[in-house]
Amino acid sequence: MARNKKPLPLLEGVVIEAVAAEGKCLFHWNDMVVFVPFCVPGDVCDVQIRRKKHSFAEGEVVRFREYSNVRATPFCAHFGVCGGCKWQNLPYEEQIKFKQQQVKDQLTRIGKIELPEFRPIMGSVHTKEYRNKLDFGCANKRYLTKEQIQALPNDESQSLKDVPAIGFHITGAFDKILPIEKCWLMDDLHNQIRNEVRDYAMEHGLSFFDLRAQVGLLRDVIIRNSASGEWMVIFQFSLPPTPSNERGSWDDENGQKAFALMQHIADKFPQITSLMYLDNQKCNDTIGDQDIMVFKGSDHIFELMEDLKFKVGPKSFYQTNTEQAYHLYSVAREFAGLTGNELVYDLYTGTGTIANFVAKRAKKVIGIEYVPEAIEDAKVNSEVNGIGNTLFFAGDMKDILTDEFIAEYGRPDVIITDPPRAGMHPDVVKTILNAAPDRIVYVSCNPATQARDLQAMDAAYKVAEVQPVDMFPHTPHVENVVLLTKR
Repeated sequence: MARNKKPLPLLEGVVIEAVAAEGKCLFHWNDMVVFVPFCVPGDVCDVQIRRKKHSFAEGEVVRFREYSNVRATPFCAHFGVCGGCKWQNLPYEEQIKFKQQQVKDQLTRIGKIELPEFRPIMGSVHTKEYRNKLDFGCANKRYLTKEQIQALPNDESQSLKDVPAIGFHITGAFDKILPIEKCWLMDDLHNQIRNEVRDYAMEHGLSFFDLRAQVGLLRDVIIRNSASGEWMVIFQFSLPPTPSNERGSWDDENGQKAFALMQHIADKFPQITSLMYLDNQKCNDTIGDQDIMVFKGSDHIFELMEDLKFKVGPKSFYQTNTEQAYHLYSVAREFAGLTGNELVYDLYTGTGTIANFVAKRAKKVIGIEYVPEAIEDAKVNSEVNGIGNTLFFAGDMKDILTDEFIAEYGRPDVIITDPPRAGMHPDVVKTILNAAPDRIVYVSCNPATQARDLQAMDAAYKVAEVQPVDMFPHTPHVENVVLLTKR
C-alpha cells in the first residue's frame, strides 16, 4: 500500500533574504534554502512549499504581507506569468549589482583560481526595446493562469483553453502558448506584426499548430530587425499531407492560405525587407536544418557596427542586443591588445562579427564555426567591408582546431573564444594550451562554464582582467569577458 505523502507546509511571514540563480530569490527555513520566483530581497510574504528535497526546497508566493523598499513596479502586463523578464520587479541598478556578484561568485566558487579586481559591470544602454530578435510560438491552445480559470465558469474556461494563441512557451505547459499582446523587449512594430498575424489567421481560419498531435498550419513566427532599419519575418508552417504528397503542397488549400497570410503581412507592413517561410515537419522548431524560401525581398538583412556592415541571414547568430554587442566586442578587442602584427584565432566565430571587428588591427584573423551558413555569411561580411586578411573554416570546433591545423595555418598570438553556454570541449582547451598564444580573450554567456574552463587553463595562464557586461536587462543572464595572459 502506498503511503500518503505529508502535505507540504505554508510558511507565513517569511522575509526574502537574497537574490539566487535563475532569477529566483531565497530564504532559509529549518536549515534549508528555499528558492522562490517573482519576489525581491526584503519582501515579507507567505510562501507555499511546492517541492522539497534534502538540502533545498522550492516555493511560491501566495500572499505579500509587506513589499520591500528595493522594488520596482513591473511595466509589462505579462510579468509573473511569461517568465522571460523575471527581474522587472527589481530596479535596474540592483539587477546589475547582483549580476556583478553572480560573476564573482561563480568564478571564485567554481574556478577556485586567483582573480584580479573586477571591472564594474557595463550596464545596458537601453533596458526596453533592446532586442533585435524574438521568436513566437503558435498553438491551438492558449495558456490560462490560475486566476483566469478561477474567474470563469467551468464551461467557459474550458472553451477558452481551445482558443489559438501566438506568444511564448510556458515552463511546465509545453503544449500551450501564453498569448502576448505587447512585449517590451523589441521595437513596437514587432507587436503590430505579431498581432496582425494572429488576427488575420483567426479571421481566415488558418489552423494553429497542435503541439501534442504535431498538426496545424501556423507553427512559429520569427521577427528580426537591425540598426540599418531593416526587418525580417520568418514564418514556420507545417503543411498537412495531401493525397499525392505526404509532406503537403504549397499549391493546395493550406498552402494557398499560407501564401495569402504572407501577402497580407507584406502589404500591411512595407517595412519588412525580408519575408521568408519554410515547411517544418519535425518535432521541434529549430530551423538550422531546414530549407528556407524567400516570399518577398532579400534573404538577409544588414546589421551595422562602427563602420562595418554584417550580413544576417535567417540562420545566422548575431548578438540580440545590438548596441550592447558593440560594447562587448570593444572590450574583447581591447583585451586582445592588437598592434597590427598578430595572428588571431576567433573560435566560435558565428557570422564573423568579432573576426571582422578586430581584423583591421591584426595581421590575419582565422575564424572557426560549426554552422556552414554562418561561415558563408562571415566570408561575405569580409567582402562587403573590404577586409582581406580573414580566413574562415566550418566544422565542429574540436575536429577543426587541432595541433595539425595550427601547424598548417600558424601558431596564434591571440585567441578570442566565444563558445556557447556549454563552454569549450576539453579537446579544444587542450589544443589551445598546446598552441600557447600570448593572450586568450574568453567571452562567455555562462560564467559557470567559463569558470570551469579557466580552471583547466590555470596552470599555464592567469586571469589578468575581468569585465562583466549586461546584455539582457530584467533577466538573470550576464556576459563576461576575461583576459588570460601567460604565467
